[in-house]
Amino acid sequence: MAWINGHVYSAPQCELDVVDRVGGGDGYAAGFFYGLLNGDTLDMAVRLGWAHGALLTTFPGDTTIGDSGSVRAFARAARPEFSDRSATGSL
Repeated sequence: MAWINGHVYSAPQCELDVVDRVGGGDGYAAGFFYGLLNGDTLDMAVRLGWAHGALLTTFPGDTTIGDSGSVRAFARAARPEFSDRSATGSL
């Protein structure tokens, strides 16, 4: 989740076969900053963070083996009803 300029951006939950959860948070940060630095929308930056952090846990160790294409594909598969919501709305 991210709260930016009064809006909450969130990504969906999913079930994955977790191999090693170490590094998932750092993976989120890396994907989120990657999206911001590459000019993606705020919603997509959050989704990229979510996707990278989630996919990272499916590999052994705390570094990703995936590439940006697979992270983007996973992020795009997220259901749209989880995107931008007003901070005053319900979560």
